[in-house]
Amino acid sequence: MLAGPAFVVMLLVTAYPIVQAIWDSLWSFRLTTPDERAFVGLRNYGVILTDPVWWGAVRTTVLITVVTVAVELVLGFALALVMHRAIRTLRPLLRTAILIPYAIITVVSAFAWQYAFALDSGFINTWFPMFEGMDWFGQFGSSIVVICLSEIWKTTPFMSLLLLAGLAQVPEDLQEAAKVDGATWWQRLTKVTIPNMKAAIMVALLFRTLDAFRIFDNVFIMTGGASGTETVSFLAYRQTISRVEIGLGSAVSVLLFLCVIAIAVLFIKGFKVDMAQARGDR
Repeated sequence: MLAGPAFVVMLLVTAYPIVQAIWDSLWSFRLTTPDERAFVGLRNYGVILTDPVWWGAVRTTVLITVVTVAVELVLGFALALVMHRAIRTLRPLLRTAILIPYAIITVVSAFAWQYAFALDSGFINTWFPMFEGMDWFGQFGSSIVVICLSEIWKTTPFMSLLLLAGLAQVPEDLQEAAKVDGATWWQRLTKVTIPNMKAAIMVALLFRTLDAFRIFDNVFIMTGGASGTETVSFLAYRQTISRVEIGLGSAVSVLLFLCVIAIAVLFIKGFKVDMAQARGDR
């Protein structure tokens, strides 16, 4: 009963838009011609799933997700180890410094990265003569590199904080016992630390993968979907906002939602961790 009001509010805020999007996806509906609205069932899904544009957006999204999450896991784990082993008096300062990129609004950081790599005004081409005259946003490969770099810089602090919470749950007596037994630093890391924070790693990877798969801001600001950098979220935006195709845009959004659900299920089933441990319950 105490959680009832909050549950109702969350249901209205989240469930209603999802149901509305599913319903809209079953119609052929364009805002510029509202009188021509017609029920088409699952035809919109068939149009999308047979369109090479959709699969191109999926490939780009998966590429960005895999690269950014993998790099963030390594860098985030390294930063978490530094913060965990730092002198107590330096921990607040370290955490504040590391969190600065994450505190910056994504659109602002995207504009900053776009300016840094711009062909005419960017300072990257000036600082590094090897890149002089290079149009970073004129081709697929270099555009993806900049997008991934901006995403890694922005969200690695979030990954490090989640992993830092996992490191705090690793019993120190196990570390000391392994050290007494003559285990090296690498052996303690791989045999003691990582196995005991498997739940925290799963949560960190799950949160970041779901977030990375829905990337939109960086692509919108830097390339506008040009040079083959269109992601699934950007495709949904283009269909719904730019082309005002409410039916097709809603279908893309529903497919994106299903992809996110599938990713969550695969992570939870694949890691096979105790979710009570992931919540910190003993």
